[in-house]
Amino acid sequence: MLSGLALIVAIGAQNAFVLRQGIRREHVGAVVAVCMAGDAALILGGTAGIGALVTRFPEVLEVLRWGGVAYLVWFAARSFVAAVRPSALAQSEPRSKSSVIASTAALTFLNPHVYLDTVVLLGSLANQQGQDLRWVFAGGAVAASVLWFSALGYGARALAGVLARPRTWCLVDLAIGVIMLSLAVKLILQ
Repeated sequence: MLSGLALIVAIGAQNAFVLRQGIRREHVGAVVAVCMAGDAALILGGTAGIGALVTRFPEVLEVLRWGGVAYLVWFAARSFVAAVRPSALAQSEPRSKSSVIASTAALTFLNPHVYLDTVVLLGSLANQQGQDLRWVFAGGAVAASVLWFSALGYGARALAGVLARPRTWCLVDLAIGVIMLSLAVKLILQ
């Protein structure tokens, strides 16, 4: 569980999006569910041995890397625009559930680091525990994901009233834009 938390809690595009959706109180349950299901599938896949495939075919990670760069740059630009018009974001029309789910899935699965962290690293750590205990280890990592995304999404939703001021939205969107752009640059430089 601690290994899973150490990898999942790091600030990244997915966590920033979950935080943003929680503050907006917009489809939080769907966002949290997609993040948890995605992590669980990847962790369990890595434990089942899919990490060997990812390691063997690095071109898959390369395609994901450039898709992730494009998406992160787009998301950063959108966040910077929203930071310039914070009151517009705070009062903007809610996004459809399918649009929010698609964004959550993109931020989850277009990030090559998620494959390295969940499939390769956690999968390898799980498989070092032996045939019987590897699933216990994987279960702990999945539990960490469930705990983290629930706390982040619903915690942000609980604090939304405090964070609803336009100035706060400006700072949140500016921070999210910087994080997204930094992650895009990091992916480019790999």
